[in-house]
Amino acid sequence: MVGSALRRGSHAYVYLVSKAGHISRGHQHQAWHSRPAAVECVAQRAPGSVVELLGKSYPQDDHSNLTQKVLARVGRNLHNQQHHPLWLIKERVKDHFYKQYVGRSGTPLFSVHDNLSPVVTTWQNFDSLLIPAEHPSRKKGDNYYLNRTHMLRAHTSAHQWDLLHAGLDAFLVVGDVYRRDQIDSQHYPVFHQLEAVRLFSKHELFAGIEDGESLQLFEQSSRSTHKQETHTMEAMKLVEFDLKQTLTRLMTHLFGDGLEIRWVDCYFPFTHPSFEMEINFRGEWLEVLGCGVMEQRLVNSAGAQDRIGWAFGLGLERLAMILYDIHDIRLFWSEDERFLKQFRVANINQKVKFQPLSKYPALINDISFWLPSETYTENDFYDLVRTIGGDLVEKVDLIDKFEHPKTHKTSHCYRITYRHMERTLSQKEVRHIHQAVQEAAVQLLGVEGRF
Repeated sequence: MVGSALRRGSHAYVYLVSKAGHISRGHQHQAWHSRPAAVECVAQRAPGSVVELLGKSYPQDDHSNLTQKVLARVGRNLHNQQHHPLWLIKERVKDHFYKQYVGRSGTPLFSVHDNLSPVVTTWQNFDSLLIPAEHPSRKKGDNYYLNRTHMLRAHTSAHQWDLLHAGLDAFLVVGDVYRRDQIDSQHYPVFHQLEAVRLFSKHELFAGIEDGESLQLFEQSSRSTHKQETHTMEAMKLVEFDLKQTLTRLMTHLFGDGLEIRWVDCYFPFTHPSFEMEINFRGEWLEVLGCGVMEQRLVNSAGAQDRIGWAFGLGLERLAMILYDIHDIRLFWSEDERFLKQFRVANINQKVKFQPLSKYPALINDISFWLPSETYTENDFYDLVRTIGGDLVEKVDLIDKFEHPKTHKTSHCYRITYRHMERTLSQKEVRHIHQAVQEAAVQLLGVEGRF
Protein backbone atom coordinates (compact mmCIF):
# COMPACT_ATOMS: atom_id res chain seq x y z
CA MET A 1 0.00 0.00 0.00
CA VAL A 2 1.01 3.62 -0.45
CA GLY A 3 1.05 4.13 3.32
CA SER A 4 3.67 1.44 3.89
CA ALA A 5 5.53 2.20 0.70
CA LEU A 6 6.03 5.80 1.76
CA ARG A 7 8.04 4.55 4.72
CA ARG A 8 10.55 2.59 2.67
CA GLY A 9 13.36 5.02 3.10
CA SER A 10 14.47 8.62 3.29
CA HIS A 11 15.99 8.44 -0.20
CA ALA A 12 12.46 8.15 -1.65
CA TYR A 13 11.32 11.20 0.32
CA VAL A 14 14.26 13.30 -0.80
CA TYR A 15 13.68 12.27 -4.39
CA LEU A 16 10.00 13.10 -4.49
CA VAL A 17 10.38 16.36 -2.57
CA SER A 18 12.72 17.75 -5.18
CA LYS A 19 10.84 16.30 -8.13
CA ALA A 20 7.32 17.29 -7.12
CA GLY A 21 8.54 20.67 -5.94
CA HIS A 22 10.06 21.34 -9.34
CA ILE A 23 6.85 20.40 -11.12
CA SER A 24 4.64 22.44 -8.82
CA ARG A 25 6.74 25.54 -9.25
CA GLY A 26 7.36 25.15 -12.94
CA HIS A 27 4.32 23.57 -14.51
CA GLN A 28 1.53 22.35 -12.28
CA HIS A 29 -1.79 24.15 -11.96
CA GLN A 30 -2.76 25.48 -8.53
CA ALA A 31 -6.14 23.81 -8.17
CA TRP A 32 -5.08 21.84 -5.10
CA HIS A 33 -4.10 25.00 -3.18
CA SER A 34 -1.31 23.21 -1.32
CA ARG A 35 2.42 22.94 -1.02
CA PRO A 36 4.22 20.33 -3.14
CA ALA A 37 2.70 16.96 -2.35
CA ALA A 38 5.86 15.18 -1.28
CA VAL A 39 6.76 17.85 1.27
CA GLU A 40 3.41 17.18 2.93
CA CYS A 41 3.90 13.43 2.75
CA VAL A 42 7.17 13.78 4.63
CA ALA A 43 5.57 15.95 7.27
CA GLN A 44 2.67 13.63 7.95
CA ARG A 45 4.45 10.26 7.71
CA ALA A 46 7.60 10.77 9.74
CA PRO A 47 7.83 8.21 12.60
CA GLY A 48 5.60 9.19 15.52
CA SER A 49 4.04 12.04 13.57
CA VAL A 50 0.48 13.31 13.68
CA VAL A 51 -1.76 14.87 11.09
CA GLU A 52 -3.64 18.03 11.97
CA LEU A 53 -7.13 18.12 10.52
CA LEU A 54 -10.05 20.41 11.32
CA GLY A 55 -8.49 21.50 14.59
CA LYS A 56 -7.68 18.01 15.88
CA SER A 57 -4.55 15.86 15.92
CA TYR A 58 -4.49 12.25 14.79
CA PRO A 59 -1.43 10.04 15.39
CA GLN A 60 -0.22 8.18 12.31
CA ASP A 61 0.33 4.43 12.23
CA ASP A 62 0.81 1.60 9.76
CA HIS A 63 -2.77 2.03 8.51
CA SER A 64 -2.42 5.71 7.57
CA ASN A 65 -2.70 6.23 3.82
CA LEU A 66 -3.90 9.81 3.31
CA THR A 67 -2.26 11.98 0.70
CA GLN A 68 -2.04 15.73 1.06
CA LYS A 69 -3.87 16.13 -2.22
CA VAL A 70 -6.93 14.57 -0.61
CA LEU A 71 -6.46 16.32 2.73
CA ALA A 72 -6.40 19.64 0.89
CA ARG A 73 -10.00 19.00 -0.15
CA VAL A 74 -11.24 18.53 3.42
CA GLY A 75 -13.19 21.60 4.50
CA ARG A 76 -13.94 22.86 0.99
CA ASN A 77 -17.59 21.79 1.42
CA LEU A 78 -18.71 22.42 -2.15
CA HIS A 79 -22.26 21.51 -1.13
CA ASN A 80 -22.36 24.59 1.11
CA GLN A 81 -20.88 27.07 -1.39
CA GLN A 82 -23.73 29.27 -2.56
CA HIS A 83 -24.58 28.89 -6.27
CA HIS A 84 -22.24 25.95 -6.76
CA PRO A 85 -24.07 23.26 -8.80
CA LEU A 86 -23.83 20.79 -5.90
CA TRP A 87 -25.26 23.43 -3.56
CA LEU A 88 -28.11 23.95 -6.04
CA ILE A 89 -28.99 20.24 -6.01
CA LYS A 90 -28.81 20.14 -2.21
CA GLU A 91 -31.01 23.23 -1.85
CA ARG A 92 -33.58 21.88 -4.30
CA VAL A 93 -33.81 18.59 -2.37
CA LYS A 94 -33.95 20.41 0.97
CA ASP A 95 -36.63 22.82 -0.29
CA HIS A 96 -38.70 19.89 -1.55
CA PHE A 97 -38.53 18.05 1.78
CA TYR A 98 -39.29 21.21 3.77
CA LYS A 99 -42.42 21.90 1.72
CA GLN A 100 -43.71 18.36 1.28
CA TYR A 101 -43.19 17.02 4.80
CA VAL A 102 -44.40 19.21 7.66
CA GLY A 103 -44.75 18.20 11.29
CA ARG A 104 -47.72 18.78 13.59
CA SER A 105 -46.41 22.16 14.71
CA GLY A 106 -46.08 23.36 11.13
CA THR A 107 -42.29 23.10 11.12
CA PRO A 108 -40.36 20.90 8.67
CA LEU A 109 -40.48 17.22 9.56
CA PHE A 110 -36.93 16.55 8.35
CA SER A 111 -33.94 18.21 10.01
CA VAL A 112 -30.90 18.91 7.81
CA HIS A 113 -27.29 18.24 8.84
CA ASP A 114 -24.80 19.49 6.24
CA ASN A 115 -21.79 20.47 8.32
CA LEU A 116 -20.83 17.29 10.18
CA SER A 117 -17.12 16.49 10.33
CA PRO A 118 -15.95 14.07 7.63
CA VAL A 119 -13.57 12.48 10.15
CA VAL A 120 -15.31 9.47 11.69
CA THR A 121 -14.29 6.36 13.57
CA THR A 122 -14.13 3.03 11.82
CA TRP A 123 -16.95 1.96 14.15
CA GLN A 124 -19.16 4.74 12.81
CA ASN A 125 -18.28 4.02 9.20
CA PHE A 126 -18.61 0.24 9.36
CA ASP A 127 -19.66 -1.45 12.62
CA SER A 128 -22.62 0.82 13.37
CA LEU A 129 -23.99 -0.12 9.93
CA LEU A 130 -23.59 -3.86 10.52
CA ILE A 131 -20.81 -4.16 7.95
CA PRO A 132 -18.94 -7.41 8.73
CA ALA A 133 -15.32 -7.27 9.87
CA GLU A 134 -14.10 -9.01 6.72
CA HIS A 135 -16.33 -7.11 4.29
CA PRO A 136 -14.34 -5.89 1.23
CA SER A 137 -15.64 -2.33 1.68
CA ARG A 138 -13.30 -1.97 4.69
CA LYS A 139 -10.17 -2.54 2.61
CA LYS A 140 -7.34 -0.09 3.07
CA GLY A 141 -7.03 -0.01 -0.70
CA ASP A 142 -10.53 1.49 -1.01
CA ASN A 143 -10.57 3.99 1.88
CA TYR A 144 -8.61 6.88 3.33
CA TYR A 145 -7.49 6.11 6.87
CA LEU A 146 -5.96 8.61 9.28
CA ASN A 147 -5.01 5.63 11.44
CA ARG A 148 -6.52 2.31 12.49
CA THR A 149 -9.36 3.93 14.42
CA HIS A 150 -10.17 7.05 12.38
CA MET A 151 -10.83 7.69 8.70
CA LEU A 152 -12.45 10.06 6.26
CA ARG A 153 -16.03 8.85 5.92
CA ALA A 154 -16.74 6.68 2.91
CA HIS A 155 -20.46 7.52 3.03
CA THR A 156 -22.80 9.84 4.88
CA SER A 157 -24.42 6.72 6.40
CA ALA A 158 -21.60 6.90 8.96
CA HIS A 159 -23.78 9.41 10.87
CA GLN A 160 -27.01 7.40 10.90
CA TRP A 161 -26.52 5.69 14.23
CA ASP A 162 -25.47 8.86 16.09
CA LEU A 163 -28.46 10.86 14.84
CA LEU A 164 -30.89 8.06 15.61
CA HIS A 165 -29.33 7.66 19.06
CA ALA A 166 -29.86 11.40 19.62
CA GLY A 167 -33.60 10.81 19.18
CA LEU A 168 -34.08 12.04 15.60
CA ASP A 169 -36.49 10.09 13.44
CA ALA A 170 -36.50 12.12 10.18
CA PHE A 171 -33.36 13.77 8.86
CA LEU A 172 -31.18 14.59 5.85
CA VAL A 173 -27.38 14.37 6.00
CA VAL A 174 -25.26 16.04 3.31
CA GLY A 175 -21.49 15.97 3.11
CA ASP A 176 -18.25 15.17 1.36
CA VAL A 177 -17.19 11.51 1.28
CA TYR A 178 -13.86 9.94 0.39
CA ARG A 179 -12.94 6.78 -1.50
CA ARG A 180 -9.84 5.57 -3.29
CA ASP A 181 -10.92 4.76 -6.81
CA GLN A 182 -10.03 4.67 -10.47
CA ILE A 183 -9.30 7.85 -12.42
CA ASP A 184 -11.75 8.83 -15.13
CA SER A 185 -14.38 11.45 -15.92
CA GLN A 186 -16.92 9.84 -13.55
CA HIS A 187 -14.76 9.17 -10.48
CA TYR A 188 -12.97 11.44 -8.02
CA PRO A 189 -11.50 10.64 -4.58
CA VAL A 190 -13.82 13.22 -3.00
CA PHE A 191 -17.50 13.43 -3.85
CA HIS A 192 -20.71 14.41 -2.07
CA GLN A 193 -23.68 12.43 -0.82
CA LEU A 194 -27.13 13.23 0.47
CA GLU A 195 -28.68 10.74 2.88
CA ALA A 196 -32.19 10.58 4.28
CA VAL A 197 -33.72 8.52 7.10
CA ARG A 198 -37.28 8.33 8.32
CA LEU A 199 -38.65 6.23 11.19
CA PHE A 200 -42.30 5.44 11.93
CA SER A 201 -44.06 4.51 15.12
CA LYS A 202 -46.93 2.01 14.97
CA HIS A 203 -49.44 4.86 15.16
CA GLU A 204 -47.73 6.87 12.38
CA LEU A 205 -47.39 3.96 9.99
CA PHE A 206 -50.90 2.56 10.36
CA ALA A 207 -52.76 5.87 10.71
CA GLY A 208 -55.54 6.01 8.14
CA ILE A 209 -55.38 2.27 7.49
CA GLU A 210 -58.66 0.43 8.03
CA ASP A 211 -58.43 -1.66 11.21
CA GLY A 212 -54.92 -0.27 11.65
CA GLU A 213 -55.19 -0.60 15.42
CA SER A 214 -54.96 -4.37 15.10
CA LEU A 215 -51.83 -4.33 12.95
CA GLN A 216 -48.34 -4.76 14.38
CA LEU A 217 -44.87 -3.58 13.37
CA PHE A 218 -43.00 -6.60 14.63
CA GLU A 219 -43.16 -10.36 14.76
CA GLN A 220 -40.77 -13.26 15.13
CA SER A 221 -40.57 -15.18 11.86
CA SER A 222 -37.91 -16.03 9.30
CA ARG A 223 -36.04 -13.72 6.95
CA SER A 224 -37.01 -13.87 3.29
CA THR A 225 -36.13 -11.96 0.15
CA HIS A 226 -39.11 -9.70 0.88
CA LYS A 227 -38.70 -8.84 4.55
CA GLN A 228 -36.67 -9.09 7.73
CA GLU A 229 -37.40 -11.71 10.37
CA THR A 230 -38.67 -9.10 12.88
CA HIS A 231 -41.00 -7.16 10.58
CA THR A 232 -44.57 -7.99 9.76
CA MET A 233 -45.37 -8.11 6.07
CA GLU A 234 -47.93 -5.31 6.50
CA ALA A 235 -45.40 -2.98 8.14
CA MET A 236 -42.68 -3.74 5.60
CA LYS A 237 -44.99 -3.15 2.64
CA LEU A 238 -46.16 0.20 4.01
CA VAL A 239 -42.59 1.37 4.70
CA GLU A 240 -41.48 0.27 1.23
CA PHE A 241 -44.46 2.03 -0.34
CA ASP A 242 -43.74 5.26 1.55
CA LEU A 243 -40.06 5.11 0.58
CA LYS A 244 -40.77 4.62 -3.11
CA GLN A 245 -43.47 7.30 -3.14
CA THR A 246 -41.11 9.73 -1.41
CA LEU A 247 -38.36 9.10 -3.95
CA THR A 248 -40.70 9.20 -6.93
CA ARG A 249 -41.94 12.64 -5.82
CA LEU A 250 -38.35 13.82 -5.29
CA MET A 251 -37.14 12.72 -8.73
CA THR A 252 -40.22 14.21 -10.39
CA HIS A 253 -39.45 17.48 -8.61
CA LEU A 254 -35.87 17.41 -9.92
CA PHE A 255 -36.39 16.07 -13.46
CA GLY A 256 -39.99 17.00 -14.25
CA ASP A 257 -43.28 15.21 -14.87
CA GLY A 258 -43.53 12.09 -16.98
CA LEU A 259 -40.34 10.57 -15.62
CA GLU A 260 -40.15 6.80 -16.13
CA ILE A 261 -38.82 4.98 -13.05
CA ARG A 262 -37.92 1.39 -12.24
CA TRP A 263 -36.68 -0.39 -9.13
CA VAL A 264 -33.90 -2.98 -9.12
CA ASP A 265 -33.42 -5.37 -6.19
CA CYS A 266 -29.93 -5.14 -4.69
CA TYR A 267 -27.98 -5.71 -1.46
CA PHE A 268 -26.74 -3.33 1.24
CA PRO A 269 -25.60 -4.53 4.70
CA PHE A 270 -27.74 -1.93 6.48
CA THR A 271 -31.10 -2.28 4.64
CA HIS A 272 -33.37 -5.17 3.65
CA PRO A 273 -35.09 -5.32 1.30
CA SER A 274 -32.83 -2.99 -0.71
CA PHE A 275 -33.34 -1.30 -4.07
CA GLU A 276 -31.59 0.83 -6.64
CA MET A 277 -33.70 3.46 -8.33
CA GLU A 278 -33.23 3.95 -12.06
CA ILE A 279 -34.71 6.67 -14.23
CA ASN A 280 -35.16 6.77 -17.99
CA PHE A 281 -33.48 10.02 -18.93
CA ARG A 282 -33.12 10.96 -22.59
CA GLY A 283 -33.72 7.38 -23.60
CA GLU A 284 -31.14 5.84 -21.27
CA TRP A 285 -31.74 4.00 -17.99
CA LEU A 286 -29.54 5.56 -15.28
CA GLU A 287 -29.06 4.44 -11.68
CA VAL A 288 -29.49 7.46 -9.40
CA LEU A 289 -29.62 6.17 -5.81
CA GLY A 290 -29.75 3.24 -3.40
CA CYS A 291 -32.38 2.73 -0.70
CA GLY A 292 -34.19 0.22 1.46
CA VAL A 293 -35.95 -0.69 4.68
CA MET A 294 -33.50 -0.14 7.52
CA GLU A 295 -32.09 -3.19 9.27
CA GLN A 296 -33.97 -3.41 12.56
CA ARG A 297 -30.81 -4.46 14.42
CA LEU A 298 -29.31 -1.07 13.52
CA VAL A 299 -32.43 0.81 14.60
CA ASN A 300 -32.66 -1.17 17.85
CA SER A 301 -29.01 -0.62 18.74
CA ALA A 302 -29.54 3.14 18.40
CA GLY A 303 -32.38 3.04 20.93
CA ALA A 304 -35.43 3.21 18.66
CA GLN A 305 -36.73 -0.32 19.28
CA ASP A 306 -40.36 0.71 18.86
CA ARG A 307 -39.90 2.12 15.35
CA ILE A 308 -39.34 0.93 11.79
CA GLY A 309 -37.92 2.99 8.97
CA TRP A 310 -36.35 3.56 5.58
CA ALA A 311 -33.15 5.17 4.33
CA PHE A 312 -31.77 6.29 0.99
CA GLY A 313 -28.53 7.81 -0.26
CA LEU A 314 -27.67 9.59 -3.49
CA GLY A 315 -24.61 11.20 -5.03
CA LEU A 316 -24.86 14.93 -5.68
CA GLU A 317 -22.27 14.82 -8.47
CA ARG A 318 -24.16 11.98 -10.12
CA LEU A 319 -27.40 13.96 -10.15
CA ALA A 320 -25.73 17.18 -11.24
CA MET A 321 -23.92 15.47 -14.11
CA ILE A 322 -27.22 14.04 -15.34
CA LEU A 323 -29.31 17.17 -14.81
CA TYR A 324 -26.83 19.65 -16.24
CA ASP A 325 -25.10 17.35 -18.75
CA ILE A 326 -21.66 17.81 -17.19
CA HIS A 327 -19.23 15.25 -18.58
CA ASP A 328 -16.15 15.70 -16.39
CA ILE A 329 -16.35 15.36 -12.59
CA ARG A 330 -13.22 17.51 -12.17
CA LEU A 331 -15.26 20.55 -13.18
CA PHE A 332 -16.98 20.63 -9.79
CA TRP A 333 -13.64 21.65 -8.24
CA SER A 334 -12.94 24.26 -10.89
CA GLU A 335 -12.75 27.95 -10.04
CA ASP A 336 -13.19 28.88 -13.69
CA GLU A 337 -15.77 31.65 -13.89
CA ARG A 338 -17.01 30.28 -17.22
CA PHE A 339 -18.23 27.26 -15.28
CA LEU A 340 -19.37 28.79 -11.99
CA LYS A 341 -21.31 31.76 -13.40
CA GLN A 342 -23.72 29.43 -15.19
CA PHE A 343 -25.20 28.34 -11.85
CA ARG A 344 -25.76 31.80 -10.35
CA VAL A 345 -29.54 31.80 -10.62
CA ALA A 346 -32.07 33.96 -8.80
CA ASN A 347 -34.29 30.97 -7.99
CA ILE A 348 -32.92 27.56 -7.03
CA ASN A 349 -35.61 25.86 -9.17
CA GLN A 350 -34.74 27.91 -12.23
CA LYS A 351 -33.73 25.64 -15.10
CA VAL A 352 -30.02 25.73 -15.90
CA LYS A 353 -28.80 25.01 -19.42
CA PHE A 354 -25.12 24.24 -18.98
CA GLN A 355 -22.90 25.34 -21.84
CA PRO A 356 -19.83 23.08 -22.05
CA LEU A 357 -16.48 24.78 -21.82
CA SER A 358 -13.98 24.60 -24.65
CA LYS A 359 -12.24 21.24 -24.53
CA TYR A 360 -8.50 21.53 -24.89
CA PRO A 361 -6.46 18.78 -26.57
CA ALA A 362 -5.36 15.78 -24.57
CA LEU A 363 -1.84 14.42 -24.32
CA ILE A 364 -1.49 10.67 -23.79
CA ASN A 365 1.44 8.81 -22.27
CA ASP A 366 1.79 5.14 -21.36
CA ILE A 367 3.66 3.66 -18.42
CA SER A 368 4.43 -0.01 -17.89
CA PHE A 369 6.16 -1.81 -15.04
CA TRP A 370 6.62 -5.15 -13.33
CA LEU A 371 4.61 -5.40 -10.15
CA PRO A 372 6.43 -5.93 -6.84
CA SER A 373 6.17 -9.33 -5.20
CA GLU A 374 4.48 -7.79 -2.17
CA THR A 375 0.88 -6.63 -2.13
CA TYR A 376 0.05 -4.11 -4.85
CA THR A 377 -3.31 -2.57 -5.65
CA GLU A 378 -4.25 -0.42 -8.59
CA ASN A 379 -5.57 2.25 -6.23
CA ASP A 380 -2.02 2.70 -4.89
CA PHE A 381 -0.92 3.71 -8.37
CA TYR A 382 -3.99 5.89 -8.96
CA ASP A 383 -3.32 7.77 -5.72
CA LEU A 384 0.29 8.30 -6.71
CA VAL A 385 -0.76 9.67 -10.12
CA ARG A 386 -3.28 12.01 -8.48
CA THR A 387 -0.65 13.20 -5.99
CA ILE A 388 1.79 14.17 -8.75
CA GLY A 389 -0.49 15.02 -11.66
CA GLY A 390 -3.45 16.44 -9.74
CA ASP A 391 -6.36 17.56 -11.88
CA LEU A 392 -4.21 17.61 -15.00
CA VAL A 393 -4.90 13.88 -15.17
CA GLU A 394 -8.20 13.23 -16.91
CA LYS A 395 -8.14 9.45 -16.72
CA VAL A 396 -5.93 6.41 -16.24
CA ASP A 397 -6.71 3.15 -18.01
CA LEU A 398 -5.14 -0.23 -17.37
CA ILE A 399 -4.70 -1.27 -21.00
CA ASP A 400 -2.60 -4.41 -20.70
CA LYS A 401 -1.63 -7.16 -18.25
CA PHE A 402 1.13 -9.64 -18.95
CA GLU A 403 2.59 -12.55 -16.99
CA HIS A 404 6.11 -13.62 -17.89
CA PRO A 405 6.06 -17.34 -18.72
CA LYS A 406 9.37 -18.05 -16.95
CA THR A 407 9.57 -15.64 -14.01
CA HIS A 408 5.76 -15.47 -13.50
CA LYS A 409 6.17 -11.77 -12.78
CA THR A 410 3.17 -9.63 -13.75
CA SER A 411 3.41 -6.47 -15.80
CA HIS A 412 0.82 -3.70 -15.97
CA CYS A 413 0.60 -1.05 -18.67
CA TYR A 414 -1.41 2.08 -17.91
CA ARG A 415 -2.45 4.80 -20.34
CA ILE A 416 -2.53 8.24 -18.69
CA THR A 417 -4.56 10.98 -20.37
CA TYR A 418 -3.49 14.51 -19.43
CA ARG A 419 -5.81 17.43 -20.18
CA HIS A 420 -6.02 20.88 -18.64
CA MET A 421 -9.56 22.23 -18.35
CA GLU A 422 -8.57 25.87 -18.92
CA ARG A 423 -5.69 25.87 -21.42
CA THR A 424 -3.57 23.77 -23.76
CA LEU A 425 -0.83 21.70 -22.13
CA SER A 426 2.60 21.52 -23.72
CA GLN A 427 4.51 18.31 -24.35
CA LYS A 428 7.28 19.63 -22.13
CA GLU A 429 4.94 20.10 -19.16
CA VAL A 430 3.47 16.64 -19.51
CA ARG A 431 6.87 15.04 -20.02
CA HIS A 432 8.08 16.42 -16.67
CA ILE A 433 4.96 15.21 -14.87
CA HIS A 434 4.98 11.81 -16.51
CA GLN A 435 8.66 11.31 -15.72
CA ALA A 436 7.93 12.15 -12.08
CA VAL A 437 5.15 9.54 -12.07
CA GLN A 438 7.54 6.93 -13.49
CA GLU A 439 10.26 7.62 -10.96
CA ALA A 440 7.83 7.85 -8.02
CA ALA A 441 6.27 4.51 -8.96
CA VAL A 442 9.72 2.91 -8.71
CA GLN A 443 10.73 4.71 -5.53
CA LEU A 444 7.46 4.54 -3.60
CA LEU A 445 5.60 1.50 -4.92
CA GLY A 446 8.63 -0.74 -5.50
CA VAL A 447 7.74 -1.51 -9.12
CA GLU A 448 10.35 -2.33 -11.76
CA GLY A 449 10.03 0.11 -14.62
CA ARG A 450 9.75 -0.94 -18.25
CA PHE A 451 10.37 2.57 -19.55
